[in-house]
Amino acid sequence: MKRNKKFAYVLLFASILLSVTGCKLTQPVEQRAQIKTPATFAGQADSATIGALQWKTFFNDRHLVSLIDTALQNNLDLKMAVQRIEMARSNIMAAHGAMLPVVTGDVSGGGRKFGDYTMDGVGNYDTNFSQNLDNDRRLPDPFLPDYFLGLRSSWEIDIWGKLKNQKKAAYTRFLASEKGRQAIVTGLIAEIARSYYELMALDTELDIIRKNIALQESAVETIKIQKEAGRANELGVRQLTAQLLNTRSLEFEVQQKIIEIENNVNLLTGRFPQPITRSTTLEQVMPQSVSAGIPVQMLRRRPDVQQAQLDLLANYSEQQAAQLAFLPSLNITAFLGFNAFKSNLLFSSGSLAYSALGGLTAPLVNRKALKANQKRAEAASLEALYAYNKSVLNGFREVSTSLKKLENTRQIGDLKNQEVEVLQQAVATSKDLFLTGYASYLEVITAQRSVLQEELNLTNVKKEQFLALVELYRALGGGWE
Repeated sequence: MKRNKKFAYVLLFASILLSVTGCKLTQPVEQRAQIKTPATFAGQADSATIGALQWKTFFNDRHLVSLIDTALQNNLDLKMAVQRIEMARSNIMAAHGAMLPVVTGDVSGGGRKFGDYTMDGVGNYDTNFSQNLDNDRRLPDPFLPDYFLGLRSSWEIDIWGKLKNQKKAAYTRFLASEKGRQAIVTGLIAEIARSYYELMALDTELDIIRKNIALQESAVETIKIQKEAGRANELGVRQLTAQLLNTRSLEFEVQQKIIEIENNVNLLTGRFPQPITRSTTLEQVMPQSVSAGIPVQMLRRRPDVQQAQLDLLANYSEQQAAQLAFLPSLNITAFLGFNAFKSNLLFSSGSLAYSALGGLTAPLVNRKALKANQKRAEAASLEALYAYNKSVLNGFREVSTSLKKLENTRQIGDLKNQEVEVLQQAVATSKDLFLTGYASYLEVITAQRSVLQEELNLTNVKKEQFLALVELYRALGGGWE
């Protein structure tokens, strides 16, 4: 009967704790504002996408493939991302361990001298006069030692799912860290490809500049001869010479750009500065038509979008755990070992001691720390939601921009090809007219300057086409698989 009353009191106290702390939790911030994606990209039909191609298939230049492979092996940012994954994996182990009992070994010794006018002091003094005690059980006086050798255990029972949500959050963040590594891989491949095509474009510019230098040197020699023959003056010689010097300075500017990009590529590949081996002719073929696929496929493939989505889920779990922290926690503590006040009796059978205690504890007063943690978790959850929406919008922006850039640069390239052909014919015509006296040296200078500039512009347009293709490949989540 007494046992039933005690049990009823325990239940009553537990009910009071639940009512005070509020067993009906506030619902976590609902993440209903996830952005709605369009069914298709503007002007695109549902078809296969280049983002599904592996990077070794998409890039068909052997030197570029070798560079990317080296970067994937040696890039320091990628190696740091791998270590972040290992840290996230350790967090999973820690969260899982929090759900299990903690067992520790304990070897301790100490002692205490009780005051003569205390209950313990009087009790110990009086106990030693008992006729029921043998010599081994008599208390040392005045200093009472205490020796313990055994195991102690503590265990929080996850009755509400708080620890389970923390473990779920840790696991989700581990998955997000893997997606972060994949995003670095995608960006690294795109950066290497962009730099490679920029180097090839600069090589083409260098060839164009050197070809024009040779033509301008010939023009300077020609006008000097004509000056000696009285058919030209010193002004024409100086202007053509100045144009030649300007073109030579362009050669050194391009060489400096090549050095800068090569050093950047070497940094990405984890190497010290060295020349970058590359093809003399462009082996990459521009596709006649490019498809971005459907938006849902893009979202499933882009690592940054997947990472943002996993961060969103992790924050949601952490928010739930922060709210469950207001509920009572069930803790069980226990010990098993040898306990005695005489060292020579520590390992005797009579020194065996054990204990087990379970209880509910709940925060009642000054819960500001828990409330602050709850508010932080709610804000972090909303931030993760907005970050996810931003990543989706950014993905659409990048894909749309790259698609339009491919289309427009193709049109610009066709027109620039025609313009360069016309200007090259104009240079040849101006030379013939100058030699026969029907054109001035100013017309020759203008024609040469125009064709040089437009040949460089045409090279830049072709480069931009390939950069747009690489950017579209990255924007569609290609490269990490």
